[in-house]
Amino acid sequence: MIRSMTGYGRAQDTVDGVTVSIEIKSVNSRYLEFNPRVYKNYAFTEDKLRSFVQRVISRGKVDCFVQIENGNESPVTVEVNRALADGYFYALSAMKAAYGIQDEISVSRLASFPDVLSVRKEPENEELITGAVLAVMKTACDSFVAMRETEGARLADDILDRAAHILALVGKVEARSPETVREYNEKLAARIKEILNGANIDEQRLLTEAAIYADKVAVDEETVRLRSHIAQVRKLLTESDEPVGRKLDFIVQEINREANTIGSKAQDIEIAQTVIEIKAEVEKIREQVQNIE
Repeated sequence: MIRSMTGYGRAQDTVDGVTVSIEIKSVNSRYLEFNPRVYKNYAFTEDKLRSFVQRVISRGKVDCFVQIENGNESPVTVEVNRALADGYFYALSAMKAAYGIQDEISVSRLASFPDVLSVRKEPENEELITGAVLAVMKTACDSFVAMRETEGARLADDILDRAAHILALVGKVEARSPETVREYNEKLAARIKEILNGANIDEQRLLTEAAIYADKVAVDEETVRLRSHIAQVRKLLTESDEPVGRKLDFIVQEINREANTIGSKAQDIEIAQTVIEIKAEVEKIREQVQNIE
């Protein structure tokens, strides 16, 4: 199934008391770039999310926004560092006596000193939270991939239509190429007759010149390779179950190279115009291929 590199998916659910909301969106990229956005307290889920995404997505810049509300949060305990509080208290009491200060030593004053009070919270149940996140991630990814496949099918149809048009244009080149040789022969013979002013023409020399020209402008090899490249494009788009974007990008470069060679070899206006049409279609295919995973 052909997939586009652009897509969007979203899911929200509560699993084992953990409410998770995930939003995924992606744009084109040569490689897979996964950017998870998770609250710092739940950063431990990022590696699992990355591993999950790598199994279902091969290319694209993917942004993933994760919100987690843990209904199973452990109670928070506030503890007093008695030894430190005693130290502060005795130090303040000594200062009062030494300087004749009448201020009271209040609880709030002692509590304001660093590390007198500490907040202790039981660690999160990472396995439970990760399981909930991955369950919701699967649902979000399912809709994300479905959107990519829908867009990919549209891209594939467009490329196949353009590939068929290129084949039709190649057929025009193949039909026109022998005609250019025949026309050259006629023009060459007429020119020689004009120069010789009616004298006998060396038919062997004429045939030799025609053969040299025919070999120079022949594009049979290029059109055969071009047809082969188009066949590869069709096969990848209709039969492959793996990501094909990079392969298609390479093949399109080869198609463009063959078209350039035909254009440089053919010394004919009609063929040159047809090559321009081919290259225009190739460029449109190249733009579409840039969107394929």
